[in-house]
Amino acid sequence: MQIVRARLSDGAPAVSAVLAEDGLHPLSLEIHELLSWSAADLRTAVEMAVAAAPVPAPGHVLQAPVSGLTEVWAAGVTYERSREARMEESEKEADIYDRVYDAERPELFFKGASWRVAGTGEPVSVRADSPVNVPEPELAVVANAYGEIVGYTICNDVSSRSIEGENPLYLPQAKAYLGACAVGPGITPAWEVSDPRALPILMSIERGGEVVWKGEASTAQLHRRLEDLVGYLFREDDFPQGVVLATGTSLVPDLPFTLEGGDVVSIELVGLGVLTNPVVVGKAGIAHLVHRVQEVPAR
Repeated sequence: MQIVRARLSDGAPAVSAVLAEDGLHPLSLEIHELLSWSAADLRTAVEMAVAAAPVPAPGHVLQAPVSGLTEVWAAGVTYERSREARMEESEKEADIYDRVYDAERPELFFKGASWRVAGTGEPVSVRADSPVNVPEPELAVVANAYGEIVGYTICNDVSSRSIEGENPLYLPQAKAYLGACAVGPGITPAWEVSDPRALPILMSIERGGEVVWKGEASTAQLHRRLEDLVGYLFREDDFPQGVVLATGTSLVPDLPFTLEGGDVVSIELVGLGVLTNPVVVGKAGIAHLVHRVQEVPAR
């Protein structure tokens, strides 16, 4: 089962629900509200929803499973392949990535607010002012307001290799622009995942109907403990409506590969589903995300 946000019909607002084998089971609260609860209470709410009858929704469309004031953050240089790629692309400061990989403190950075996040089937964007851009497939943990890991999902941490490589201080411009983040298809509850450190990761990139890049890895190669990454994120910060934390990538196309407009990126974490996103160039193609700010509740 997965916790999802879905539009049941064209023009209808998205609702939170549990997607099970027998269909969609609406939740009484939005996902961000559930993430303000304890792990035990969240599980009870999900199981009560599944116990009720599903609603007919043959044409439902999934959106990113984040809402309200929930944020998406990310960890960097947590796999050997990521360290290698960052050092390869950096023009002057390659050694900082080597130091981060083995440091006690992880690299953590803000990725996007809920309204900036694309769901499966929705486009992601590469910067028009960057010549080299890549998708980064990542296991993402979902933590509640208490820092408990309550679920797992997939994140596409779209990144500008050329901008970050020019200067590490340009990381926010390389990582946190409109259209640079996709999450989905839903949140698999933590109690449904026996070992999050043993999930195969597969990514393919299609161009003109042909696969131009594909790769496979595993979360077993992750250099850090998931609990430690969440612990550092919560050490001096609070997330009253929970947080999604992408845990780093182990699949990075070799230079000089770059995404192009019209490409389709598919990321599968076995057991968590498939996140698929077409690629556009520049923010004009993802302007619809801006309208979602209206769905964010006032404090």
